[in-house]
Amino acid sequence: MQAQAYEGYVEGGQFYPNGTLVRLPGRRRTMLTVLNEQVDEENRTAWLDDFRQMVADTTEEKLRIEDFPRFDLGREPIIFNDVE
Repeated sequence: MQAQAYEGYVEGGQFYPNGTLVRLPGRRRTMLTVLNEQVDEENRTAWLDDFRQMVADTTEEKLRIEDFPRFDLGREPIIFNDVE
């Protein structure tokens, strides 16, 4: 027997998983554990704001070829651009 765990929240008697919806074929025996922990509306997606901030911070970072030692072509990379 193999078990899978899904995290989410229950609202109005309906279970909402975090992330993508899971579709399971056929009937499955399931077990739902309800934690005695309230979910605040404003904190429910706080992790998403943190993630968006991390993405914004990393787009400003300049990457160098030295930062990726396993990426070695054995030659200088060819840079394609419109400027001659």
